[in-house]
Amino acid sequence: MAEAFRGEFYQKVDGKARVSIPAAFRRILEADDPATSDSQRPRLYMVYGGRRRTFVECYSKIGADRLAADVNSMDDGSDERIKAELNLITRSAMIEIEPDGRIVLPPKVREKIGLVGEIGDKAEVAFAGLSNRFRLYRRDVYDAEFADDEDDDDVDPLTLVGRHKRKD
Repeated sequence: MAEAFRGEFYQKVDGKARVSIPAAFRRILEADDPATSDSQRPRLYMVYGGRRRTFVECYSKIGADRLAADVNSMDDGSDERIKAELNLITRSAMIEIEPDGRIVLPPKVREKIGLVGEIGDKAEVAFAGLSNRFRLYRRDVYDAEFADDEDDDDVDPLTLVGRHKRKD
């Protein structure tokens, strides 16, 4: 991954379910998916699995390949691997980004985040950067989910960094 997905961005969704990927995120998606003979456009991998999730997890080509490798490293036939394959690999969509930076949100993605039926002028989504991936929420769901996210446990977030490191 060339750079980290950082920040939060809000974008309108038009009546045809098209939305613009924030420019900062597009640059990362482009860098992580060099043009090949298969595709001249950068790809975005959208994971809509997970029953309790209110968002869609989005990965660059490199990020999606790493996720698939992590799933493949799990024990064949284990309940955990089957669940991971179903919710992270099967329930996902690969989208090519249009030259103007937009994508059309697939029906399963719209359904997952609650943009069903007619999409009007007020439809808006939130892009939330998470370093190696980003999440896509319906704007009102994002706002409600993080409205009470004010250090209510009196823990400085910087003190959490480094406590739990991945074991690669």
